[in-house]
Amino acid sequence: MSENVVDVVVVGGGAAGLSAAVVLGRARREVVVVDSGSPRNAPAAGVHGFLTRDGISPGELVAIGRAEAERYGARVVDGVVADVANDGGGFVVALEDGATVRSRRLIVATGLADELPDVAGLAGRWGRDVVHCPYCHGWEVRDQAIGILATGPMATHSALLFRQLSDDVVLFRHTAPALSDEQAEQMAARGITVVEGEVVAVEVEDDRLTGVRLASGEVVARQAVAVTPKVGARADVLGALGVKATDWEMAGHVLGDHVAADPSGATEIPGVWVAGNVTDPRAQVVAAAAAGVQAAAAVNADLIAEETATAVAALRKSARRNGNPPA
Repeated sequence: MSENVVDVVVVGGGAAGLSAAVVLGRARREVVVVDSGSPRNAPAAGVHGFLTRDGISPGELVAIGRAEAERYGARVVDGVVADVANDGGGFVVALEDGATVRSRRLIVATGLADELPDVAGLAGRWGRDVVHCPYCHGWEVRDQAIGILATGPMATHSALLFRQLSDDVVLFRHTAPALSDEQAEQMAARGITVVEGEVVAVEVEDDRLTGVRLASGEVVARQAVAVTPKVGARADVLGALGVKATDWEMAGHVLGDHVAADPSGATEIPGVWVAGNVTDPRAQVVAAAAAGVQAAAAVNADLIAEETATAVAALRKSARRNGNPPA
């Protein structure tokens, strides 16, 4: 890549990063997108809740997004960012293959990683009949026998959400705390069976999930399992700049970590924005795309402010040199 300074480097080529690139390209900014090709939603058959794109495969959505970004002049580079350093008000982005690119601003849209419970067979079904979000994949498991694998205090909340989609929901308490009296009453009121004991495996036959095996050896027939994974921001690229991931909480419970930012995505480091799941783990694909748009607009405005200040300073300097100081 050229050593010329581009306006913005976007790290991460998913919905958030590519949306940012489209907006910046349309604003006539020179943009480079660096993408490692490892999206969080790769195992999923389709993206849902994305108006006009419902059911599209994650790979096809990225391909369309890349083409749109490139139409407006963005360069999309397949690679992994190894290091980012401050460089006199800008940034030097180094890739693992030795290439570097210098930029005035940085948008990080690297997403997050899911840490699944240690249950045999669970990871192999992830994104298929092991799901986490009722809004992303609940319709696809509607009216099925659904199991909720409880690993924390949010499990009953998840059970109630999936109960909206099926009359047959079982909560496996697994490693979660004992239910409070109120939670137990809620489960009973909604007809959700609570099964005690640790889950050790999911059963699969003919490439379909068929049950949940307990440590006792009992197998409870199920067609789908919902889990709440621990989430971790892919924030290593920001570490060298002093931006660290912090605890991410929901309803007072720590469910992982994220990179804190203001509503536009600006971090505590001047010139660095974040967008998508790396800062908002709850964001579905369409929300991540919207966050990329918002961050891009904020970055463009920041660049315009800098360019305007530079132009004003140059105008004043010229006027003074010509003996005509501005009023």
